[in-house]
Amino acid sequence: MPALIIREDVPPAELRRLARAGDDSRVSRRLLAIAAALEEMSREAAAQIAGMDRQTLRDRVIRYNRGGPAALSDHRGDGRPCRLTEGQQATLKAIVLTGPESRG
Repeated sequence: MPALIIREDVPPAELRRLARAGDDSRVSRRLLAIAAALEEMSREAAAQIAGMDRQTLRDRVIRYNRGGPAALSDHRGDGRPCRLTEGQQATLKAIVLTGPESRG
């Protein structure tokens, strides 16, 4: 299988600058791994310096190719408020902590 091509519109030096300036250490590690891969480091070595495996680096490269550096951040939800009221959340929590009903 041919190697996955990494887009080259952002040079490695700029990726490293973005990694230094960023607040999210996960995104910074991803940027550094992609920068290393762009600088002809093996994919395995580039993944290791970022604390990931080659498959994870491949997944991040796919996201990077689609959306640039901004696509490397984790998506933690869409910001919608919870549909349950606080009382409903408390009831659900009690049900979960109690466990399944015994049938007998």
